[in-house]
Amino acid sequence: MLKENTIDHHLRATWQLVSKMYNEQAIRQGYTMAMGFVALNIDVVKGTPSTSLGPKMGMEATSLSRILKSMEEKGTIYREKNPKDGRGVLIKLTELGIEKRNQAKASVLHFNNEINSNVNKQDMNGFLNVIETIHKMVGENLIFNKNKQKAS
Repeated sequence: MLKENTIDHHLRATWQLVSKMYNEQAIRQGYTMAMGFVALNIDVVKGTPSTSLGPKMGMEATSLSRILKSMEEKGTIYREKNPKDGRGVLIKLTELGIEKRNQAKASVLHFNNEINSNVNKQDMNGFLNVIETIHKMVGENLIFNKNKQKAS
């Protein structure tokens, strides 16, 4: 089978292009795609517990830690003691952070609008169904453990 005929090739190649596009857009705004992604996942009003950010985004703690440190240095977030959990920390956006979050949100919405205006609704629904199925099967570890479950 040619790699061009595999699902994972298309997922990876497409994500690499989308990721590059978002990074180029973010750099023009003095940010990175990863920072924008984190900012989009921080509650603007209440802040977000640092311990819930990683799992919420599917990101490892060390990677998230590095991004948060960089965002703090850029003045887009600050840390505050969690009033509901004295041991925990809330990550909150500064005014600059809210501005960067809004820019990231506008980029995501623009991307979605452009794609939706070039893909008919039926094709988009089919695409989303396939992606959801892949997500579920991989997330529930049904790809490589399927045979083991049948053999038991």
